[in-house]
Amino acid sequence: MPPKIQWGAVINNTNTTLSLTTNHLTRVSTTQTTTTCNTDRHVPRVVVTGIGAITPVGNDAKTFWDNLKAGVSGIDRVSHFDPADYTSQAGGQVKDFDAAKYMDPKEARRNDRFVQFAVAAAKQAFEDANLKIGQVPPERLGAIIGSGIGGIGSIQEQSFRLFEGGPRKVSPFMITNIITNMAAGVVSIELQARATNYCVVSACASSSHSLGEALNHLRQGSADVMLAGGSEASIVPLGYAGFCAMKAMSRNFNSTPSKASRPFDAARDGFVMGEGAGVLVLETLEHALARGARIYAEFSGYGATSDAYHITAPDPEGRGVSAAIRIALASANLRPEDIGYINAHGTSTPYNDKFETLAIKSTFGEHARNLAVSSTKSMTGHLLGAAGGIEAAATVLALHDGILPPTINYETPDPECDLDYVPNVARAKPITAALSNNLGFGGHNAVLAFKKYVA
Repeated sequence: MPPKIQWGAVINNTNTTLSLTTNHLTRVSTTQTTTTCNTDRHVPRVVVTGIGAITPVGNDAKTFWDNLKAGVSGIDRVSHFDPADYTSQAGGQVKDFDAAKYMDPKEARRNDRFVQFAVAAAKQAFEDANLKIGQVPPERLGAIIGSGIGGIGSIQEQSFRLFEGGPRKVSPFMITNIITNMAAGVVSIELQARATNYCVVSACASSSHSLGEALNHLRQGSADVMLAGGSEASIVPLGYAGFCAMKAMSRNFNSTPSKASRPFDAARDGFVMGEGAGVLVLETLEHALARGARIYAEFSGYGATSDAYHITAPDPEGRGVSAAIRIALASANLRPEDIGYINAHGTSTPYNDKFETLAIKSTFGEHARNLAVSSTKSMTGHLLGAAGGIEAAATVLALHDGILPPTINYETPDPECDLDYVPNVARAKPITAALSNNLGFGGHNAVLAFKKYVA
């Protein structure tokens, strides 16, 4: 096993630009900032070699990407249950999904929908990477699959059983259906991944944190290949009732649900819930080259911070997001001007889009006017804990193909959201580096940095 890298860092102020080399992290420019980071070993490069996607716009990576490029909305009126009594009735639902294509039918029935989605996306990614079970030594293959809520559908179902029929009616699989770590656990069983295996739970930042932690494990040498991303299946009455009670979801577009998710638009009035899973295969470059793998992009950096401000509202000055971007840039050894595209968190809520825009402008300065920023949530809805997985996939594919997915439903500019949001139509534009942002209730921020792969 490669030796573990020893890391150390001190960051006293986030108003700084940093750079990472294979030997040290140095201060490039600073205001009252002291930053040091030393390593005693070469830092392995990490690349993306496989993509799996179960989404409202397609149940495989190709269909997902083709529909994003075409500006296709996967949002319609909720059909999983009758939404007539709910203030929000639009949803990004996964359609025509058959878990039996990816799992033994008996095992599929024993697992919550969010676990089924995770297994499907992980197996797709594994196949896309041209890997087979046993090809990677199991002790060198890991999985980190995040989820924000886990088996909420099973919680709802088993609660009804308990209250209507008593404790004997509760399924013996209830606990394993509801705990959020079970997506990672079942993926590891199905693919015989015996290295690092756990779940990150950080609300809507869960799968971005999962990907970032997988990057760290590969860099420190505890695995050669990692499956990472997230899964969510919360389009159930209990999930909708909770978010509707918070008044967080769109209410003004129930008659035109495909128009309900409209990030950065002046008429936005809340997010639209989506469901699905996104999983990437990550490898050390050395491992990928040794087996002749096709490489989509290099996964070069990760930043994670906390707003420490409010349980649901983002910091109105965008300080936490800005700090996470700066850390991700440093981790990737990128300058702000290297970034050509940001796949924004862009939830279509009044506060998030305004404050994320502010954070981008405060971080990138004049270069913010040269950036393309889009929110693919306009087409998929907000997949909560799975959002970062499918949005990282979109960011990687944008780098690989030189096509930037649009923000659809952008009709009325908001003076406080004044960046280039790639409105309504995809754009052909070669880029060399991109970011994917995700934020979660509780003040969690995660930013992923990707580069176009260069040998």
